[in-house]
Amino acid sequence: MMRELNLKEFQESKRISSRGYAIFSKDGQFQPYDFTRHPVGEHDVLVEILYAGICHSDIHTVRGEWGEREYPIVPGHEIAGEVIAVGKSVSKFAIGDWIGIGCMVNACQQCPTCLDHEEQFCDQTVWTYASEDVFHDREYTQGGYSNNIVVHENFGIKIPKSADLSRVAPLLCAGITTYSPLYRAGIKQGDKVGIVGLGGLGHMAVQYAASFGARVSVFATSESKRELAMELGAKEFINVKNQDEMQKVRKDFDVILSTVPASYEISKYLGLLKPKGEMIVVGLPSHQDPALLDANGLIWNFSRKLYSSLIGGIKETQEMLDYSIEHGIYPMVEMIGGSEIDWAYERVLKSDVKFRFVIDMKSLGV
Repeated sequence: MMRELNLKEFQESKRISSRGYAIFSKDGQFQPYDFTRHPVGEHDVLVEILYAGICHSDIHTVRGEWGEREYPIVPGHEIAGEVIAVGKSVSKFAIGDWIGIGCMVNACQQCPTCLDHEEQFCDQTVWTYASEDVFHDREYTQGGYSNNIVVHENFGIKIPKSADLSRVAPLLCAGITTYSPLYRAGIKQGDKVGIVGLGGLGHMAVQYAASFGARVSVFATSESKRELAMELGAKEFINVKNQDEMQKVRKDFDVILSTVPASYEISKYLGLLKPKGEMIVVGLPSHQDPALLDANGLIWNFSRKLYSSLIGGIKETQEMLDYSIEHGIYPMVEMIGGSEIDWAYERVLKSDVKFRFVIDMKSLGV
């Protein structure tokens, strides 16, 4: 029914009817929500969303922890689905193709950063939700907790039919967020790599670093994750609450990737690098509970690099997806229905999920 309705609307060049789960205030709960999306343009594709991942940043955003937002908000930037209509000039996708959509749905595609395949740094990047779409009358974007989405073809990621589609969606954020900095750091066989945090991002980072040939150590606060870290490819697990274990850690890491979305002292890990080692921060805490950096710790850990990374461009995201599927690297997921989103959010905040909730959009019942 949904597919037939949207195809008719597309043919008539009308706005696309959508149904999703929205939150109407920062302290509210999710409710079914009917809304419309802009018409399918000549370079756009209409996607039937089949699966949508829940990212911790969704929680930060809808609860106003990264600043005030306009409501209602339909979150979701980890999207896997099927192309059900294409604009007249589309060449990248055909009806029936599987497609992934991550954190962006458009950008200017002409500035130096876009031409350098880093569209995430464009001044006109249109984020998948809670963002003004400067290319469509500044309307407010709504995300993947819904039955469909319209996206510029250049911001869609090709998903081969050999993929496990039910587990692909989190790769579009958690996957690229960890793959990109680890790949760009040039990790090679035998390098010593530390992964701080073993959650939605961290469990992907362990798999990628191990696949690059690194000797991986996991730093986490929960003893219950020790065995799982080893199963994912780690060679060492350090419980950061255990001072004896922390004091035994040698200061010889080539790369440390922090995925922690809460407050911690950055220089605590910076000091574990070897000279000229690199620490990369990808975890995004709330504004109310930020990560901390002691300037003394930064200065006296001289000759170490500290920098951040933000997802990846479309070209690199496609490379990540192809690599992941070729090497069988997927997130661990727990499937839920749309009516369970509030419950899932509370479990994410308690770190009670291994490691990504994915909404089966059939639960919308349309």
